[in-house]
Formats: sequence, structure tokens, C-alpha cells
Amino acid sequence: MHREVLVSMFVCICNAITDKQIRKAAKAGARDLWALQEQLGVATNCGSCSQDALAIIEETQKNSRPSRFPQPVLYTPATSRA
Repeated sequence: MHREVLVSMFVCICNAITDKQIRKAAKAGARDLWALQEQLGVATNCGSCSQDALAIIEETQKNSRPSRFPQPVLYTPATSRA
């Protein structure tokens, strides 16, 4: 039996903020470090996590963008009944 284990990683050690928290904030609209600092407090102490936090935002945005070319919708005309 295979079980998937979801592991969370601390990104901002100073403020105990995980990658999951950053991803959640990015999905909720955080688009830059300023927004993360305001919402979570990321990189407000030593700042060494700022590049990793930004990379997580970019990755989350890239993975959540809708396709540029959506799938076509096939039109099926109704059949007439005699």
C-alpha cells in the first residue's frame, strides 16, 4: 500500500512560515514580497528567505495560470423529432 505523505518545509525560520503558507497566500492573491510580508511576515527579520519565498510565489502563479488556449467546446446540434 502506497501512501502519499505531504511534507511542509519551513522557508522563513525566523517567523516559522512554511512553503504551504506561502503557496496559500499566493493563490489568494499575493504577487510579490511586499504582499507576503504584509500577510505572513515573511522576510521581515533577517531576510535570508526572500529569494526562496519569491521563487515559491512564481512557481505557484505559473502552475495556477489558465491555459492560454482553452480546450475547444464542441457544438452538437439538437436533432429534430418528426
